[in-house]
Parts: sequence; C-alpha cells; structure tokens
Amino acid sequence: MAIRVVVAGAGGRMGKTLVKMIAESSDLVLGGALEASGHPDLGEDAGTLAGVKPLGVQLTDDALPVLAKADALIDFTIPKVSVELAALSAQARIAHVIGTTGCSADDETKIRAAARHAVIVKSGNMSLGVNLLAALVKKTAQALPDFDIEIVEMHHRMKVDAPSGTALLLGQAAAAGGNVSLEEKAVRSRDGQTGAREKGAIGFAALRGGTVVGEHDVVFAGEHERIVFKHVAEDRSIFATGALAAARWGQGKKPGLYTMADVLGLSD
Repeated sequence: MAIRVVVAGAGGRMGKTLVKMIAESSDLVLGGALEASGHPDLGEDAGTLAGVKPLGVQLTDDALPVLAKADALIDFTIPKVSVELAALSAQARIAHVIGTTGCSADDETKIRAAARHAVIVKSGNMSLGVNLLAALVKKTAQALPDFDIEIVEMHHRMKVDAPSGTALLLGQAAAAGGNVSLEEKAVRSRDGQTGAREKGAIGFAALRGGTVVGEHDVVFAGEHERIVFKHVAEDRSIFATGALAAARWGQGKKPGLYTMADVLGLSD
C-alpha cells in the first residue's frame, strides 16, 4: 500500500519539488498539501502548482483532518510552524520529517516532547551526501584531536539564518567527535583584535550572495597540513530525496527523535 505523505509549505519551492517527486514515485501518494492561512494558492490543486497532472489534492490551511488520514508529514517551513505541526503529528501518531532550520532551544524542547508520541526525523540538512559527510567529520575529529576546525558556508542572498542548519549539523558532528560541547566551543564571528585562536574552538563563517543553493567546507588545519571536506548542493531536489527517504524509513518505527544518521544506518 502506498505511503500517504502530507507536504507542509506545498506552495513554496521545496514543497512543489516534494509534490512532484511524490507524484512520480511508485510507493508514495500525496495525502495532503498544507499552506499558511491567507496564502494566495489555497484551494489550488497541488499537482497543477508543481507542474504535474492534477492530483485532486487542494492546498489547505486546516492541518489536523489532513494529518489524521496520513502516514507521514514532510515539513520545510519555519520553527513556529514546525513546533505546531510536531504536536499535531504526535496526536495523529504519524512520522514527521522536519527539515526546518533556525529552531530555538525552546522549539527543540517542544519537538522532543512531541517525539514521545510521534516518529520525528529532524536534520539541519536532509541531503544524503551531507549526512554522510557529517559522519566523516565526526570520525576525523576523533582521529585528529589537535587539528583546528573551521566551517565555511555560503548560501543565496535570501537565506535568513546564519550559520546555516547544515553548518551547525557539521559543527555538532565535529564536537561529538572531539567529545566537547559545541555551545562552549563555537566561535561564530571574528572582528578586530581577537587574539590567538583558542585551542579546541570550532569556527564558523557564513557567506551570503547570489542564488547559491548551498556550499559547505569543513577544514581540519594541523601543523603543515590541511584536510578539507567539501559539499556542493546543485539542486534543491537532493533535500527532497533525503526527506522522502526519511518518510519511508519512519514507517513502523517506535516514537522518538531521530536524525538522518539513523535513516542512513550511520548512528553509533
């Protein structure tokens, strides 16, 4: 039986990509298309908006009845909406895939609470390649504890949060590999007379401009040598591919908060 997937933010770029990929899959069916109240496309067919055949699913702002009949929800929205949808997913006992970035500590606490009753897969980046990279970063930080770590990311001019969720994901991987707290070791900006680099710091630099989908470099700098891991996102479809993989993986799993490392079988 096909997995019924609801797409939140179905009128946006990522939402349309997800709707198109669901329509073209053999094991998934679009179970609902959510948008914010007042969105100009409410009532429109999600398939038509995504550039495929009409699917008989109209964009709606009424989430609960849609989720009650669904198997999974995929959510690339904003933190406030993701928190609300996590609570509704817990009521419906469905899998909730969250690709939203910029969540506060309070948001994360509420999402963890919802995960007591829902299978929630949350990641700062849904790309399969990025999550493999994170595993490599963690291993490298374990193997090379004396190397300095710097993370450089660039995104399009419209991105509103910095560092990116992906950069933080990679920073968390580095911190886990070094058995340290990212909150204590992160250095998010440098300006003026900063003094020498603190040993064990994990540095971040955020660049913004143009239409860059996403580029991330993780630099391990040692004495007279450097190791540089790089990931370049060339199309947003890679995030949709990973999110759909997570929705499939979440079927039949026990409630809990999971990551893409769990989906890929990379968890320790």
